[in-house]
Amino acid sequence: MKKRKLVVALLGSVATLGVMAQETSHKKKDWEVNLSPVVVTGTGTHQRLKNTPAPVTVITATDINKTGIIDFQQAVTMLVPSLSFSANSMGSHLMMNGLSNKYVLILINGHKLIGDVANNVDLSQIDLSRVKRIEVLNGAGSSLYGSDAIAGVINIITNEPKNIFRISSSSRYEEYGQYTQTVNADIAKDKFGSYTSFKHDESNGWQNNNQAFYVNKEDEISLVPTAGQTSTGYHSNLLEQKFTYSPTEKLSFYANGGYYWKLTDRPVVEADLYGSSNYNLHYESYNAGVGGRYRFNKKSSISFDLTNDNYNQRYKYIRDAKGFKVNDYQIIKTQRFNEAQTKAVFSFYEHSQTVIGLDYRSESLDRPSASVNKSVYTLASYVQHETQLAKHFKAIAGARFDYHETAKGRLSPKLALMYSSGPVNIRGTYSTGFRSPGLNELYYLLNKSSTLTLGNTQLKPEISQYVSLNTEFNTRFLNISATAYLNQIDHMISYTNTPFSELPQTEVNALLEKARMANISESEIQALSNLKTYINADQGLIKGVEINTLVKFGGGFSLSANYNYAYARNKINGVWENVERSIRHTETTAANYTHYWKKYYLNVNLSGRFQSKRYYVGDMYGDAPGYGVWNLTTKHTFNGFKHFNMVLGMGVKNIFNKTDDRPYGVNYALFSPGRTIYTSITLKLYK
Repeated sequence: MKKRKLVVALLGSVATLGVMAQETSHKKKDWEVNLSPVVVTGTGTHQRLKNTPAPVTVITATDINKTGIIDFQQAVTMLVPSLSFSANSMGSHLMMNGLSNKYVLILINGHKLIGDVANNVDLSQIDLSRVKRIEVLNGAGSSLYGSDAIAGVINIITNEPKNIFRISSSSRYEEYGQYTQTVNADIAKDKFGSYTSFKHDESNGWQNNNQAFYVNKEDEISLVPTAGQTSTGYHSNLLEQKFTYSPTEKLSFYANGGYYWKLTDRPVVEADLYGSSNYNLHYESYNAGVGGRYRFNKKSSISFDLTNDNYNQRYKYIRDAKGFKVNDYQIIKTQRFNEAQTKAVFSFYEHSQTVIGLDYRSESLDRPSASVNKSVYTLASYVQHETQLAKHFKAIAGARFDYHETAKGRLSPKLALMYSSGPVNIRGTYSTGFRSPGLNELYYLLNKSSTLTLGNTQLKPEISQYVSLNTEFNTRFLNISATAYLNQIDHMISYTNTPFSELPQTEVNALLEKARMANISESEIQALSNLKTYINADQGLIKGVEINTLVKFGGGFSLSANYNYAYARNKINGVWENVERSIRHTETTAANYTHYWKKYYLNVNLSGRFQSKRYYVGDMYGDAPGYGVWNLTTKHTFNGFKHFNMVLGMGVKNIFNKTDDRPYGVNYALFSPGRTIYTSITLKLYK
């Protein structure tokens, strides 16, 4: 079966060549370490990384290609120590500097990515083959980006080359039925550009242990057989299209759209084996956008953008259950996001830039099982000014005002100062962040097991105060930076669990009546015994240090090492404790070697990630232990043809076969099946 899959992958790539072409870009400069790429996320304007007063971590396409990684989650895990992932029953849970994913704003070309699975953004919607760079802004970023930017902002910038005709096909096969096929087609000539990408992804999933812990009604724990997979099988498709048109050198327009489809492939079992399910999870998303920009000159412009995004989650039944037949679909949740924004950039005098923007957002949630069909809007305006104060000093000052339909008004200021002299940069930042209550926290009326969850329309927005000090030494061959930061969050949204037995009977009767009005069945109502309510009760405090080192030795050798320390605590009911799922210590490292012959390029990359235990406060299964993994990647580029080149990839993931094979359902350290081998082939034509 494995051989057949690999043959299919190779044939698929070869067949694609009949209708495709792509430019070769494997010149020496593309493999060199770029210590100062152009970034936009920190200031809202394009400038060199070493010149921006707001420190930003950047992963370039070259960085990603060297590691042989084709998945967004794996890429940031191996390359950015401030980011980590843990799994839950519905998807991957993102953490950033000790804070959960709801405090992280994820953007694609500056536009918010929606579509959450159990409150985790569905990262399968990201096609890494189209990524030019990933910019990570640590800390509060609400002065430019509004709600959710408390822990930080991740902005994924896609590649849109000019004056080019190129098409590529890439196939990758890995053990456990992991297969990825991508096709990209770029046609850009003079005023017109077309950028098309398609990605197919699938996996059979795997079990690290066929036993699970089972807790009965008497709280007795026993081991039972399970059908649950450590990593659930799935298959997905992602299609994206963007058109650009520039009638003049100053004026440009774009229109884009995308469609995403994913279905899990849970194992079908005849008996009601523990961990089995009656349904697969089906996700579907489609989006569209239009926009344009007019350049007054090289430093001044005005732009507008209209964005629409839609995300649906359904159950697809694999067994007859709850009145549904096999292959029936049940709608679970529908999310909608609309945004209209205008941004102007001006340079009123030399060595200055001013950004002024207006933003309108509308978000809606329809979840029948939680009796929610609501929408909420936000209106915002912001201004930011950057200027050269003196020969060695640059400053940024800005603020954004957001008016949220239920949370009302919020002002988010920011101040940053940079001292620069030769290879040395010193940056100090004060910024604020906020997060408006989610529609689920505002409006839910959800019964799950014996618990009734109620939203709270009186919730206040969560707010943060963030300060950081960054020192950087940057030369052609060496970059060392260290950042110390403090992030304090107030009015953190948590919840209380109260047994019905502790509530007045009149309140219990009112709750039961609400449940009946929400069409909850009488049998489910009789089973209710606990009330969960969202409240503003918590305070958070994260103190941390991040150190990044990149060395280019010459002769094709480079080495990077990154360390992150995050001491994340929150106060619940007056008691300070570790933030759930937080990690204290994380380190990533990568050694890379590249050698060039006339028609052949070799790249060898050894990368590793190491992290301490992950905290699960008060959980019966305890904390997830720390771990370390190493990956080895080799890429072989053959470029001796006039309009064609080929890249072969081979590698080993998890070289030392690290696995967490404890019984299913515990707090796993990592989800790897152990040592796996992969092969890939990329075929390119260009003109």
